[in-house]
Amino acid sequence: MKKTLTALFAALLLATPAVAKETLTVYTYDSFVAEWGPGPKVKEAFEKQCNCTLEWVAPGDGVAMLNRLKLEGANTQADVVLGLDTNLTAEAAKTGLFGKHGLDVTLAKTPVPWTDEYFMPFDYGHFAVIYDTEAMKEPPKSLDELVNGDPSQKIVLQDPRSSTPGLGFLLWMKSVYGDKAAEAWKKLEPRILTVTPGWSEAYALFTKGEAPMVLSYTTSPAYHVIAENTERYKAASFAEGHYLQVEAAGLIEASPEKELAKTFLAFMMGPGFQDQIPTNNWMFPAGATSAPLPPAFDALVKPVKTLLFTPEEVEQNRRTWIDEWLNATAK
Repeated sequence: MKKTLTALFAALLLATPAVAKETLTVYTYDSFVAEWGPGPKVKEAFEKQCNCTLEWVAPGDGVAMLNRLKLEGANTQADVVLGLDTNLTAEAAKTGLFGKHGLDVTLAKTPVPWTDEYFMPFDYGHFAVIYDTEAMKEPPKSLDELVNGDPSQKIVLQDPRSSTPGLGFLLWMKSVYGDKAAEAWKKLEPRILTVTPGWSEAYALFTKGEAPMVLSYTTSPAYHVIAENTERYKAASFAEGHYLQVEAAGLIEASPEKELAKTFLAFMMGPGFQDQIPTNNWMFPAGATSAPLPPAFDALVKPVKTLLFTPEEVEQNRRTWIDEWLNATAK
């Protein structure tokens, strides 16, 4: 009888399905989840804590990610969207897809006070023109020098319709030139080697020597110093100031994994996530880290002025300003 009961119990155990782990689907941009980016280490750290599966989905750069989200609407598979910046958050919030994060906004360590109830920042940096010191001895010292400089010395830019750096540069131009931005774009156009869909493609062309300049971040030289032990690539300091990017994440209100999404956003503000930002995403962390930044960050260009439109200003004008750029640079 005892053997029969034991066999029956074993059979019941085998017949009982294992409890599946929860899966958190996070939309982000492609360079974040590259093997050299922070994504793999963030995934490993969070999965150890949550006993869940973190699944990255990378539809392209930040603007492309928002475009996909808007197309999917209520049918989106995303639980969290990570990698929109403040130039896109107002437009993203207007979709009605995002819920309030419920976190203490004072956890955010950003150059501007953080007040957004729907998005929390995970990193920030100022845009900059990065130049190759072996190909360019006298870099531009201002945006105006870039616009009016030697057309034979090219720059690689990103498309503001698909890329957050591309949009950031468009806003940088607009913040400096205002109503004369179209005229400035026409002057700059001969210096533009190409416009790529995203940051990764642009920076690859630059490091392959296709152009002596590329739009990136003041933090980019830190990568070359730390990872490659070279000071060949530097950021040009511009007299007018530099445009700020703050990257953020938000949760989807209708997500069946909403509580897990909140857990992820809380995790995002701590060392398990933030420690990966300086030397994997090569930006400044917007939350708590377990150690100070590497010394290479102390030598980076410090903008004389921070330029930034509000999220609402960008949401109201983005399409008009993109049309202005398209018309001015059409050949």
